[in-house]
Amino acid sequence: MAQLHSSETTAERVILIAVELNDKQTDACLDELEELVKTAGGVCVARAVQKRERIHAGHYIGKGKIEEIKMMLQTYDASGIVCDDELSPAQMKNLEQMLQTKIMDRTMVILDIFASRAMSKEGKIQVELAQLKYRLSRLVGIGASMSRLGGGIGTRGPGETKLETNRRHIKERISELNHELKQIETHRQLLRNQRNKKGTPLLSLVGYTNAGKSTLINTLTNAGVLAEDKLFATLDTTTRKVKLPNGTEILLTDTVGFIQKLPHHLIQAFRATLEELKFADILVHVVDASNENRQEQMEVVYQTLQGLQCETTPVITVYNKIDKEIETPLPIDAMARDKVAISAKTKEGISTFLEKIETLLKNFRTPMTVFLPYTEGSLLNMIHGKCEIIAEEHQAEGILLQIYAEQEMVNRLQKYHTTE
Repeated sequence: MAQLHSSETTAERVILIAVELNDKQTDACLDELEELVKTAGGVCVARAVQKRERIHAGHYIGKGKIEEIKMMLQTYDASGIVCDDELSPAQMKNLEQMLQTKIMDRTMVILDIFASRAMSKEGKIQVELAQLKYRLSRLVGIGASMSRLGGGIGTRGPGETKLETNRRHIKERISELNHELKQIETHRQLLRNQRNKKGTPLLSLVGYTNAGKSTLINTLTNAGVLAEDKLFATLDTTTRKVKLPNGTEILLTDTVGFIQKLPHHLIQAFRATLEELKFADILVHVVDASNENRQEQMEVVYQTLQGLQCETTPVITVYNKIDKEIETPLPIDAMARDKVAISAKTKEGISTFLEKIETLLKNFRTPMTVFLPYTEGSLLNMIHGKCEIIAEEHQAEGILLQIYAEQEMVNRLQKYHTTE
């Protein structure tokens, strides 16, 4: 498997290219692209932006700009360019012929990062599937960009030999990977069914990449999830138990961060993982409050959730990193049921956050008083596992309980309901 670069080699030097359309925040996009390149092990040595009404269908940017970039490649001793948008096969081929250098796009860089971060079997399968689908559409007419041996951004993952096999072999490999993912999905369904029987509430952390989701789950659970100040530091899903102040146990799941222009092949490959969000009782939307582009990042998260059909799930928005200097007021989140400002790093606001989870979960439940005979021991165990107990009084014939119960338990306990 080709590696990006080792400590003995110099990092790949690239020039970032973007087309600025009327409504585009080009500087913010290029800042993020630079972070992506850095995370992938490359170095951004220069930027080039062209204002256009639309992206050039044939070669992304105009011919005049291409001549300018030729000079820049020499001036900065760059080994390639990275375009801020996903290039079509024709655009990639034409740019390569005109510039005689390595051509990459945002999608290739993101896929490369994912390839380096995937640790679990499922994560590796999903990344390879996304890479093969991306490259399958680019097999015809691809030149040196996709056939180079050796290191560099965009070469990590399934390996160069796989990329140069014919279309049929790649399709066969995609079919194998889909079958393996289906088996993993079946296993996940079994786990989900077991969880539903126990009735433990499930909360999923969602948010823009590097918002602090992994730091938050570590703070709450000592999970030991990798938490770095890098884009996509966490790729594999982690689920941990958290006990709320009132004693209720919840399951908290960490998910992969979202980003602008998240490659559609990646969303397709990770759909089984991301669809877990649809089964969450609450989504905890973690926002980097210290990021000046936080409003735009929140919009990207909600757009992605909408694409995953999760827009009706209740949301608690967590404005994280308030230990940093924040000059402007926090943005209003009309989509959230509740919001809280915290620092996952210093634990400021964590207790308030947990209380807000308790309050929202109570809204899903019905208060009721039941008198349970001592002969109903299994039902008592179920109450302790599935309900929030407010008061419990042992009497001669049985136990008097004041509880908050979900509808299924309300129906099950109806015959023991009392007005005492």
